Amino acid sequence: MDTGTRGRVRAERTAKRVRTYLGGRPVADTTAALLVWEVPYYPTYYFPLRDVDASALKATGATRHSPSRGDAEVHTVTSGTAEARDAALVYRDSPLEAIREHVRFEWDAMDAWFEEDEEVYVHPRDPYTRVDILPSSRHVRVEVDGVTVADSRGARVLFETGLPARYYLPKTDVRLDLLEHTETVTHCPYKGTAEYWSVNGHEDLAWSYRTPLPESERIAGLIAFYNEKLDIYVDGELQERPASKFA
Repeated sequence: MDTGTRGRVRAERTAKRVRTYLGGRPVADTTAALLVWEVPYYPTYYFPLRDVDASALKATGATRHSPSRGDAEVHTVTSGTAEARDAALVYRDSPLEAIREHVRFEWDAMDAWFEEDEEVYVHPRDPYTRVDILPSSRHVRVEVDGVTVADSRGARVLFETGLPARYYLPKTDVRLDLLEHTETVTHCPYKGTAEYWSVNGHEDLAWSYRTPLPESERIAGLIAFYNEKLDIYVDGELQERPASKFA
């Protein structure tokens, strides 16, 4: 249900129970959360003020202005054992009616977020983003600086809304001797936690999810490569390097 739009900002109710924790206890728990798209790429959660622990909010006296959302009161969030400075914005009289009397928490300032009883990472799952993982017998070959680093007919192709198709390949089809494990780790709300490898001297060109989230289990242990940064041949045809935020 769309509850309001102002400029590029859109607010929509979600039916999920949503909680956020700090210092081992929930500071907000609601079944009436709003998904608010402040940027086009993903939403953030806004909690009705009535479903936020009042003792967890300490007004700083400062305000923060947004052209689309208006002025918000800045609060520090405290749980008694932990504190997150300036981590909550309270919108009491926003020009976007839907978010009036709602609280926005800084995602990374909180310890944990839950949709129902499943922990979520990075940002809320976008209900308009879909992930499909399909087995493919097409011939996929990955080349870096003229060197073949992977050659497979057992790919799993991951299609995610708004991103290029990603080819996840069995490790047995990858030249692991050309890969060097790095310390880079990233998190995805749809797939989980990824580890990375440099490839033939190029940093963080490949990644893998050892234990992906349940909806992405089909790519567990497989390796993918950035289409934007190297050459991928599918059935002998060189694929165009896509334009994306990862280019």
